[in-house]
Amino acid sequence: MASVYIPVQNSEEEVRVVLDQLPRDASDILDILKAEQAPLDLWLIIAREYFKQGKLEQFRQILEEGSSSEIDEYYADVKYERIAILNALGAYYSYLGKIETKHREKEEHFILATQYYNKASRIDMHEPSTWIGKGQLLLAKGEIDNALQAFRIVLDGAPDNVPALLGQASVEFNRGRFSESLQLYKRVLQVYPGCPAAVRLGIGLCRYKLGQLEKARQAFQRVLQLDPDNGEALVALGIMDLQANDASGMRKGMEKMQQAFEIYPYCATALNYLANHFFFTGQHFLVEQLTETALAVSTHGPTKSHSFYNLARSYHSKGDYEKAGMYYMAAIKETNNKPQEFVFPYFGLGQVQLKLGELKGALSNFEKVLEVYPDNCETLKALGHIHTQLGQTDKALELTRKATKLDPRDAQAFVDLGELLISSDTGAALDAFKTACTLMKKGGQEIPIEVLNDIGVLHFEREEFESALHNFKEALGDGIWLNLLDGKVNLDQIGVSVLEYKDSGIFHRLNESGHSVDVPWNKVTTLFNLAKLLEQLHKTETASLLYRLILFKYPGYVDAYLRLAAIAKARNNFPLAIELVNEALKVDDKNPNSLSMLGSLELKNDDWVKAKETFRAASDATDGKDSYAILSLGNWNYFAAMRNEKRNPKLEATHLEKAKELYSKVLVQHKSNMYAANGAGIVLAEKGHFDIAKDLFTQIQEAASGSVFVQMPDVWVNLAHVFFAQGNFALAVKMYQNCLRKFFYNTDSQILLYLARTHYEAEQWQECKKTLLRAIHLAPSNYTFRFDLGAVMQKSSSSTLQKKKRTADEVRSTVAEAENAVRVFTQLSGASDLHVHGFDTKKIQTHVQYCSHLLEAAKVHREAAEREELQNRQRLEVARQAALAEEARRKAEEQRKYQLEKRKQEDELRRLKQEEEKFQRVKEQWKSTTHSSHHKRKERVESDDGEGRQSERRRRKGGKRRKKDRSSRQHYEDDEEAANDDYNELEDEDPNTNYREEANEMNQEAEEPAAEDDAHDLLTAAGLEDDVDDDEVIPSTTASRRRRALSSDDEDEPTERQPYSSPARDDSPAKQDSDGGDNDNDNRGDDANLDDEEAE
Repeated sequence: MASVYIPVQNSEEEVRVVLDQLPRDASDILDILKAEQAPLDLWLIIAREYFKQGKLEQFRQILEEGSSSEIDEYYADVKYERIAILNALGAYYSYLGKIETKHREKEEHFILATQYYNKASRIDMHEPSTWIGKGQLLLAKGEIDNALQAFRIVLDGAPDNVPALLGQASVEFNRGRFSESLQLYKRVLQVYPGCPAAVRLGIGLCRYKLGQLEKARQAFQRVLQLDPDNGEALVALGIMDLQANDASGMRKGMEKMQQAFEIYPYCATALNYLANHFFFTGQHFLVEQLTETALAVSTHGPTKSHSFYNLARSYHSKGDYEKAGMYYMAAIKETNNKPQEFVFPYFGLGQVQLKLGELKGALSNFEKVLEVYPDNCETLKALGHIHTQLGQTDKALELTRKATKLDPRDAQAFVDLGELLISSDTGAALDAFKTACTLMKKGGQEIPIEVLNDIGVLHFEREEFESALHNFKEALGDGIWLNLLDGKVNLDQIGVSVLEYKDSGIFHRLNESGHSVDVPWNKVTTLFNLAKLLEQLHKTETASLLYRLILFKYPGYVDAYLRLAAIAKARNNFPLAIELVNEALKVDDKNPNSLSMLGSLELKNDDWVKAKETFRAASDATDGKDSYAILSLGNWNYFAAMRNEKRNPKLEATHLEKAKELYSKVLVQHKSNMYAANGAGIVLAEKGHFDIAKDLFTQIQEAASGSVFVQMPDVWVNLAHVFFAQGNFALAVKMYQNCLRKFFYNTDSQILLYLARTHYEAEQWQECKKTLLRAIHLAPSNYTFRFDLGAVMQKSSSSTLQKKKRTADEVRSTVAEAENAVRVFTQLSGASDLHVHGFDTKKIQTHVQYCSHLLEAAKVHREAAEREELQNRQRLEVARQAALAEEARRKAEEQRKYQLEKRKQEDELRRLKQEEEKFQRVKEQWKSTTHSSHHKRKERVESDDGEGRQSERRRRKGGKRRKKDRSSRQHYEDDEEAANDDYNELEDEDPNTNYREEANEMNQEAEEPAAEDDAHDLLTAAGLEDDVDDDEVIPSTTASRRRRALSSDDEDEPTERQPYSSPARDDSPAKQDSDGGDNDNDNRGDDANLDDEEAE
C-alpha cells in the first residue's frame, strides 16, 4: 500500500498519508501541507493521486493552492516544483478545453491553461516541460504550426526529448505527413525502448494511413501485448476486421469494438461503430444513446461528424426529417464544410431536403457528393430526379443516361430513364422499361406493377393495343378481369348496363358463382387503364363492368364515375351522365374534373346559366389554376357569342373577346395546351383572320397526330371550315372526309352536312345529293337533311335548265330530279310536327310550287331535246352510211393496187429466174469452148511460122480490110448507142440486175463469134481453105485478137466470171471501141467475110 510521509516541522516525526485512502475533503491534506511546509513535490504526488482516482476537483484544489502567491513567496527558491505544478494545471485546463463542447467554456479553459503556462515561463522560460505543455495546448486549439514551433524549441536544445518527439509526431500526423510522423515514433522507440504502449499505437496508425495494413496490424497487436486494456488498439483492429467485408471479419470487428467499449465506455470511435451496427439491426434507441455519449466525450471533429451522421440516419429512417436534417447539418459543420473529408452527411441531407421539397438545397448537396464521387450512380439518379422536378429535362436525361452507362445492370436507372423519356420519346422510353424488366428477371427480382403499367400505357399511346392488353394482364395477374376478358363470365345473365351502376348485387352473384372480386389497392390504376383500353377496343360493356368493380371496392375512385358518365354521354344519355357526375361530386365536391364535366353536360342540355356557374366553381376550386375549368369558361363565352340568332354584333364581340382572353390565359400557364390553341384559332377565324387561323389549326393538327389519348376531330373540322370560307372547296372536302374516316368511321351526320354544304357551294350537285342521302340514312328522323336534299335537287334542276346547251339525257335527269324534289317537299308539307323542326309551312309550299313549275318546264324542254336528239341521230346515220361506202371504195382500190403490184413482182421474179438459167447455160458452153480454142491457137501459131505466103498475103489485103473496118465501125457505133440507151433504161429499173444482164449478153455475143472463128481456124489448119483472100484474113485476125483478150481474162479468173469482168468495162477507150464493135457485130462481121470469100 503506497504511502507518503510529510515531515513534521521542528521535529523528527512524520505524518504518514496512505495514497489509497486519501480523504474525500482535500482541505485536511492542504492544512497539513501548509502547516508543515511540506516540500512541493509532495503536493504534486498527492494531487496526481487524486487525479488517478478521478477526484478532479480535489486535484485542482491542491494544485491551485500550491500555485498561490503565498506559496510562491515561501518557495521562491524552488523553481522546478513550482513550474511542475503550473504545467500540471495548464495540462489540466487544456484537457478540459479539448473535451468541452460549448464554445464559450472551451475558450475559457484554453485561456486559463495559457495563463498557467505563461506563469511557468516567467519562472524559467527555457524549461522544456513548459514548452511541451504549450505545444499540447496549441495542438488542442488547432494551431498546428505554432505547436510545431513549440516542440522544435525543445528539440533544438534536447534532440532526444521524448515528449517533444511525440508532440512533433502528433503534429506531423495531423498535417497528413504520415511518413515523417512514423520516423519520429521510431526515434522515440530508439531513444526510449521502454516507452508506453501508446507509442506503438502511433506507429500502427501511421502504417495504416500509409496502406501498410499488415504491419499496422502487427503494431496494434504489439500494443495489446504490452497493454491488453488499450481501447484504441482494440478499436483500430476492429476497424481493420470490419473492412474485410466478410461475415467472419465483421463478427471479429464488432467483438473488438465491444471489448473496447467495456474497457473504456467513452471511446468515441468504438461508440460510433457500435451505433452503426445497431442502426442496421434496427435498434434505434441504442444508436441514439451511443451517439449521444460519443458526442459528449469526443472533441475530434471527424469523430463527432460520424456521431452526428449516425444520429441523423436514425431519425431519417424513422421519418423524422426535421431532426435528421438538423443532425446532418451538424455533421457537415464538424468537417468545416469539406465534403472530401466526410461526404456521407451531404448525401443524407440531400435526401432529406428532397423529401421536404427543398430542391435547390438538395441539388447543391448532391452536386458536392458528385464532386467527390463523380461516378456514383445513386447520386446521378438523385440529381436526375431533381432536375426533372425543376423542369430541366435535358440535364436530367444526361445524368440518367450517364448512370445507365456506368452501371448497365442497374434496373432502377433504366426505370428512371424510361420515366424521363415518356413525354418526349415513347419508343426510347419503351426500350428503357423493357431493359429494366429484363435486368429484373435476370436478377430474380419481381417486376413492379408500376413498370408493367407504364409499358402498357406506352403501347396504348402507340396504338399497339394487343401489346398493351398483354402488359396490363401481366401486371394485374389472376383475377375476375381475366374471366371477363376471356368470356368465361356470361355478361348477359349478370347484367352490365351502365344504368345499373348502383347495383352491387352483381358482384355478390359473381362471388357466389366462384369468381373472386378482390382488387388490391396497388392494382386499381392498372385495372382502370385496362378498362380504358377496352373502351378503345369498343368493348364498352366489359369496360363498364370493370369501372363498377372499382367503385364496388373503392367507392371514392372519382375517375371511375367520370368514365361511366363519359360512356353515358357518348350514348346521348345526358340525364344518366349528369347523375353519375353528381355521384362523383358527393365524394369530392371540389373536384375540378367533375365540375368541368358537369358544366359541359349542362351546356349540352342548353342550360347556359347553370353551366356558367359550374365552370366558375371549377375554376375557383383550384384558385384559377385549373386549365380545363378556364378553358370551359372560354368555350361558354364562344358558344354564347354564336348562340344568339339575332347576332347582336356588340354582344357577340364582347363574348368573343372574353373567350380569347380566357384561351390566352390557359396558353400562358401551359404553352402546349392544344385545346386552348384551338379555341384561339376559332376566335381568329370568326374575326376573319383566316390565314392566321389556318396556320394555327395546322400546327395543332400536327401536334395532335400520333397519340391515341389526344383525339381532336374539332381541329380537323375547323381547318375544313377555314378552307370553305376561303373558297378552297376541294381541300375542304378532303379535310371533312379525312375527319369522318379517322374519327367517326364515316357515321357522323353533322360532318356529312358540312360536307354536303361544301359540295353545294362547289356546284357538285350529285356529290351533294349522295352525301345528304348518307346523312338521312344515319339520321332518318332529321327533317333538316330531307329539306336540304329537296333544295339541292331543286337547284340542280334549275341550273341544268339554265344551260344554253344541254343533252336529252341531262333534261331527262332534270325531270327526274324535279319530280323527286316535288315528292320530298310534298312529304315535308304533310308532316304533322313540321313546326318542331323549325320549318315554315308556307315556305315549304312555295318550294313545292316552284319545283312543280320546274317540272313542267323541264318536260317541255325534254320533248324539244328528244326531237333534236332524233334529228341528230338521223343525220349521224346518213353520215355513217356515207362513211361506210367511202371506206368500202377505198379498200377496193387498195386491193386492186395490191394485186397489180403482186403480179408485177411475180413477172419480175420469173424473168430474173429465166435470165439466171440462161446465164448458167452460157457459162457452161463458154467453159467447154475455151478449152478447144486454146489448143487451136497453138497449132495456128506453128502454121503461121511455117507459111510465109499466107502472112504476106494478109499484109497485102490490109488496106482493103481497113476500109471495111471504117464502114463497119460507124455501124458499130450506131449499134452501141442504141445498146447504151437500152442499158440506161434497164439501169433505171434495177441497176444491179441490168448490169448483170448486159454483161451476160456481151459475154454471150463475144463467145459466139469466137466459136465461129475457132471453127474457121480449124478448117484452115486442116488445109481445107487454101485460097483465102485478104478479106478472109482480117476477120480471122480480129477474132484472134479477141480470143487473146478473152484468154488473158480467163487466166486471171479460171473458175468463175463475175459480171464486172466483162471486156466491155475495160479502162482503155480504144479497146472499148474495138471490142465494143466486135462484140456487137461479131455475127455480122463473120457473115460479111463469108460473102467476100464467095465473091472472090
